[in-house]
Amino acid sequence: MARALYIHWPFCAKKCPYCDFNSHVRDGVDVPAWEAALIADMRAEAAVAGGESLTSIFFGGGTPSLMPPALVGALIAEADRLWGFAQGIEITLEANPSSVETAKFAGLAAAGVNRVSLGVQSLDDAELRFLGRLHGADEALAALDIAQAHFARVSFDMIYALPGHTPELWEQRLSRALGFGTGHMSLYQLTIEPGTRFASDVRRGRLTPLDDDAAAQLFDVTQELSLAAELPAYETSNHARPGEESRHNLAYWRYQDYAGIGPGAHGRRGGVATVRHKKPENFLAAVARQGEGIAEARNLPVSEQAAEALLMGLRLAEGLDLAVLSARFGLPRGGLVDEAALARLCNLGLIWADGSRIGVAPPGRPLLDALLAEVVADTLVAA
Repeated sequence: MARALYIHWPFCAKKCPYCDFNSHVRDGVDVPAWEAALIADMRAEAAVAGGESLTSIFFGGGTPSLMPPALVGALIAEADRLWGFAQGIEITLEANPSSVETAKFAGLAAAGVNRVSLGVQSLDDAELRFLGRLHGADEALAALDIAQAHFARVSFDMIYALPGHTPELWEQRLSRALGFGTGHMSLYQLTIEPGTRFASDVRRGRLTPLDDDAAAQLFDVTQELSLAAELPAYETSNHARPGEESRHNLAYWRYQDYAGIGPGAHGRRGGVATVRHKKPENFLAAVARQGEGIAEARNLPVSEQAAEALLMGLRLAEGLDLAVLSARFGLPRGGLVDEAALARLCNLGLIWADGSRIGVAPPGRPLLDALLAEVVADTLVAA
């Protein structure tokens, strides 16, 4: 049963290239209608995925920090009524570092949000322009200061391996970011995804991404500096002071059930994968028609569940327990991992094994995708 709840708010402040719903601007949102629809969707989900107290709620989007605080408070209160809250529940809201959004931080904190995740990405104006961000470095710093004043826990993200990044330059950038003292940071390498502006620029010769060796150097700098700042990596790209790891994201990586409500939200419950209608108008129509926004609820084969659990769990520094997975999915250990590949990678120091637990060792973390392709059993990959 779900112990984590994801709430997707599809609207943005203005049209932008970063959101699937960029035609749905904030002006004109019928807040009472959306409150009713999201609560109806939540109630329908709780009816089949209830039974345990929630340990986390995560408001994503879209631009959820533009939600009226009263709406956020109403959704939190309804979640508490439906599921109940575990002691010390984590309630996170994503926010962009703009003055319009930070003006709502006091109200959002009063509504029950106790953790904010800021999309800073860089503290350099030229890099922010390259990334296409609408905020500047000064605005990001102001947002960070306001967030730390209002929320008990603050995380922000940075992107590295940008064109021109050297180990020395990234060390300066990251040292400055670590100096702000947040308990959590997400540090992502720039990736060139198909169909993006970056992919088009690479194809046309306008952008030359860093090669693998240069990116690996920056990864090493990231690990060394964050560890020295007492924010070790607990997941491939996520670093936290012990005890301040994202409980919500840990639910995903530990392959626990979670409920997803709102347009485009995904969920997992009891071996069933759910996805809500993506377009806001289709979501509203579905809720009016059937009392929930689900577009598809698919029973996942055991092999697919096991593959997902392995792929997610091996991202974590803590690794995973093959004996627990074997019992959970009714598969032998050899049906989960390729034993020969596992032994070879352990001998190379890229993967560690401790009894039934396995995980990716620090030297293997830059090679994560390649290691996963080798160690996950062929029967699961084929399935």
